[in-house]
Amino acid sequence: MQSMPISKFKATCLAVLDRVGKTGRPVRITRFGKAVAEIVPPTPEPLPRNWMGALRATGTVTGDLVEPTGDLVEWEVHR
Repeated sequence: MQSMPISKFKATCLAVLDRVGKTGRPVRITRFGKAVAEIVPPTPEPLPRNWMGALRATGTVTGDLVEPTGDLVEWEVHR
């Protein structure tokens, strides 16, 4: 792991963050020779789940899919 004094990190903060993000190698920040922080690459974000097919295999068919759910007499269209 690369080590860097805090004064140098302060002067090159954005460049160090870019380098850690690109290379994936962490950097230890020191103050008077003692470690005070470690800059590590971020964990990868989970891929977004595709909404198409998200409910696949979660339902069950319990009866006739074509038959009306109530009596035809109760429907307004048949009056």
